[in-house]
Amino acid sequence: MKIGSPLAQHVLFSLGPVPITQPVLTTWGLMLALTLVCLTATRQAALRPSRLQAFVELVVEAIAQQIRETMEAPPERYLPLIGTLFLFVLLANWSSILPGVEPPTATLETDAALALIVFGGTIFFGISALGPTGYLRSFATPSILLAPINLVELFTRSFSLMVRLFGNVMSGAFMIGVVLSLAGLLVPIPLMALELLTGAVQAYIFAALSMVFIGSAISEASLPEQESA
Repeated sequence: MKIGSPLAQHVLFSLGPVPITQPVLTTWGLMLALTLVCLTATRQAALRPSRLQAFVELVVEAIAQQIRETMEAPPERYLPLIGTLFLFVLLANWSSILPGVEPPTATLETDAALALIVFGGTIFFGISALGPTGYLRSFATPSILLAPINLVELFTRSFSLMVRLFGNVMSGAFMIGVVLSLAGLLVPIPLMALELLTGAVQAYIFAALSMVFIGSAISEASLPEQESA
């Protein structure tokens, strides 16, 4: 097995001028799988849930509880974004155990897109909670002298989110590829199990940091609610 550059992308086919690589195809497959599972589990919801419905409800409630504890806010508004990010990153990381599949999260393009979603979500929820003026004013808290630093931090933490996910997932997939080329199929099985654990941890970290970033943007709006309670 020839090991090339971890940044190289092999084009499978093209849709007009748009080249379609294997990570892009895997991303489409994961999106379709998540959509079908959610539609199947919720289309015929019952008081006595099926195993699939019970499993989906368990996952949703676990993510909602994590949002409550991390953001200290009702989870309903943030659950679609945070839940989708967590599940997609988790499945994308775990796709590395499939033969010949490169995880989408091992590419800078996918991680940059995910980081941009979190970046846009942070601004959206911040403006929704505080209003445009209040959100801009939050950058000058506690002092207007910190406004440039807080503004730069808005960009740098999204960049660090991208780099962290890319570095951890790409290095794991690349390491397994190297071991496979040197030792054959059976030896890397413990490494694959470790890769599953690492993929789950990285998905949790990505979702948790997303909650922290969004929570910090809406924190000033939640203070009056907490004081009135």
